[in-house]
Amino acid sequence: MSTPFRYTTPAPPKSATGRVAEVYRQLGDDFGIEEASTFVVLSSAPELLGPTWALMRESLIAGAGTRIDRELVAAGVSLANRCPFCVDAHTVLLHATGDHGLAESLARGETPADERHARLLDWGRATRVPGSPALVPTPFPRAEAAAHIGTALSFHFINRIVSALLTDNLLPAGAQRLRTVRSLAGRSLTRTVTRAHAPGASLALLDDPGPGPAWAAGTTVGPAYAALSTAASMGAGLLDDVDLGLVHEVVADWDGTHPPLAWDELPDRDRRPGARLALLAALAPYRITDEDVAAWLKPPFTDHCLVHLIAYGAFVAVDRIESALPLPALLETS
Repeated sequence: MSTPFRYTTPAPPKSATGRVAEVYRQLGDDFGIEEASTFVVLSSAPELLGPTWALMRESLIAGAGTRIDRELVAAGVSLANRCPFCVDAHTVLLHATGDHGLAESLARGETPADERHARLLDWGRATRVPGSPALVPTPFPRAEAAAHIGTALSFHFINRIVSALLTDNLLPAGAQRLRTVRSLAGRSLTRTVTRAHAPGASLALLDDPGPGPAWAAGTTVGPAYAALSTAASMGAGLLDDVDLGLVHEVVADWDGTHPPLAWDELPDRDRRPGARLALLAALAPYRITDEDVAAWLKPPFTDHCLVHLIAYGAFVAVDRIESALPLPALLETS
């Protein structure tokens, strides 16, 4: 039987214990999909799974503002990152909010008719470009800044995990391409998506994460972001100093564009497979191939290691985006 997992074999969710089981429980309660493959693929690394869920929950699900607004930001990020799985997911979730017309305009690749909705989608897209001038003024008030910024950064990470480690199909056989299926799938989630969710429920899954960055001060988004930063940095131990230096140098110079097919900075698969995977995860995860993974995923490396290496590369890109945010302007104008 085919699975959505490209390179790993996660344990069945029903066998989960401890914090992994608690993440699945919260997924069922607050996301509506207990065995969402986006999170199951991280289950071999519980120290990553918890923070990834926490950041998405505290920003997209329980953040300030409306769920429609945050879904549009997440959809804009996913479009900018060329992640069809996540674009389809946000289309379904927009159906769940009850705005079926908006959901289908996204599915058709159209600009939303509502000017503010269009601005939110474009703002999400603009976050891929570090320091983009299109980020200000913001299409949301200052009180909602942490939720929207957290949502954007959450999906810059999740998009890269999904593109690297899952297939493009949100539903079996690509059934989400059918309008009727998208609508029905969304309606099945309406009760969960439209319910109010109290902030903070996921923070018990985190180990002393710290308050987080200034843009999230005083919110539950901050500790979740801090925890994910700490967990993702663990993957650095899978690369030597030379490879780490290359990854950071290339990403530090990145301007948000998608790398060309003839990408001179991309290391050779046979000589530096780890650096190659990390750089692809950061800037073009949809270009990771079976051969790229096979060149690196050899004993003693395991699924756990692969997830950590991909997460490391993904978060290097997230950190590049986050560190370039025009915070004074964002927080003054939002």
